[in-house]
Amino acid sequence: MTLWTSLEPAAATVDPGGTTTVRLRVRNTGDVVDEYRFEPVGAVAPWTAVEPQTLRLYPGTTGTVELTFAPPRTPDATAGPNPYAVRITPTEHPEAVTVPEGNLTITPFTEVRAELVPPTVKGRFRGRPRLAIDNIGNTRLTASVSGTDMGDHLGYEFRPASVQIEPGRAVFVDTTLRPRQIIWFGSKEQRPYALSVQRSGAVPLSVDGTFVQRGFLPRWLATALSLTMALAIAFVMIWLAYKPQVNTSASEKLAEAGSTALPSPSVSAPSAPKVDASAAPLPEQQTSSAPAKEEDGSGGSTSGGSSGSGSGSGGGSGGSGGTKTTAPVPGAVIIGQASDRCIDITGAQNGKGKDGTPLQLWDCAGSANQKWVFKSDGTVRALGLCMDVAWGSKDDGAVIQVANCSGNPAQQWVLSQYGDLVNPQADKCIDAKDNGTGNGTKLQLWTCSGTPNQKWRAE
Repeated sequence: MTLWTSLEPAAATVDPGGTTTVRLRVRNTGDVVDEYRFEPVGAVAPWTAVEPQTLRLYPGTTGTVELTFAPPRTPDATAGPNPYAVRITPTEHPEAVTVPEGNLTITPFTEVRAELVPPTVKGRFRGRPRLAIDNIGNTRLTASVSGTDMGDHLGYEFRPASVQIEPGRAVFVDTTLRPRQIIWFGSKEQRPYALSVQRSGAVPLSVDGTFVQRGFLPRWLATALSLTMALAIAFVMIWLAYKPQVNTSASEKLAEAGSTALPSPSVSAPSAPKVDASAAPLPEQQTSSAPAKEEDGSGGSTSGGSSGSGSGSGGGSGGSGGTKTTAPVPGAVIIGQASDRCIDITGAQNGKGKDGTPLQLWDCAGSANQKWVFKSDGTVRALGLCMDVAWGSKDDGAVIQVANCSGNPAQQWVLSQYGDLVNPQADKCIDAKDNGTGNGTKLQLWTCSGTPNQKWRAE
């Protein structure tokens, strides 16, 4: 080896979008004049500039080369330590290549963009926009989504309610907007609203949208129905006021026939009264005609009674009905990757939970104190209690327990596709204490490191 090198400093830190410089000192320890070529290698090589790129040294002399690092403010500049190296090739002895190595730490930064697709939705009973969230920072992002509007006219549903996004990636949140009151008649109404992307310790990112709520029936149809009802009422009133009078003439005919058949008192006895043969049976015919009319009336009454009975039957059948109940969603066990044991509520084998009881690892038995339900509001529940960070702490080592469900951020959880069970408020993972795997190992909150004792699966 005819070359001595030294990096000053060997480890450096740089912010994305900024620059930092490291000096590389080179000494020719050989006995001939040599020229050296410098070439950066490694993941940070595209952001590394070497000045000068060649250096000619006499035996026993020392030269300096400056390495300038300028990582961009993009997701490509991965946060954390990044090793780098410089390949030094002597011209006189090209086989004697030297590669000094150093470490460059890139600081993390977070940047989020959100967009509604589409920004305006229309509907009578619901609207379904999608919220696109982009992580253009260089570190993993955990956030929750909420919605608000002036006047509290809308209800909100999110699937999922919390997200975890890798650097340079994007996710979509399906949103359902439901108006609290339906517009039965009338024109459409515009309902402005805002969706917020909440990150731990950061100001929420708000995205504005508009829900155009349509009326169930057009206004002209309401007017037409009102006019039709008014005309129907007027017709009924007129019919009742001017109802035609129907009278039977049977009694009049009977009286007329009786006066014709009976002899007049003024006629003398010897002379016999002349009775018209065609008029003689008239009283009998008129008398018999009256019952016929009454029978017809009875028949009509009977028909009316039958109609009334049919109406009553119809009313009875219309009253039957029922509602369907939805079967509850079964719980799931949460199993640790390292231990292959389940998250268990300590001492709750009797099926009852107690506020403040810590969680532990235990052999999977399928009991109620090992059954967990992931709710749409971001909570994870068992035995009527919610998984919780004790005292709402964000510190490493905070106890994981169950507590009465209150909806506070310490009870929000996200099970990522990588198996991390994350609390968005603290941006930290559930961890098996001291890397334990045995029964009774307690659970704690700890900075996410991707180790097996922080990986979980729900079955």
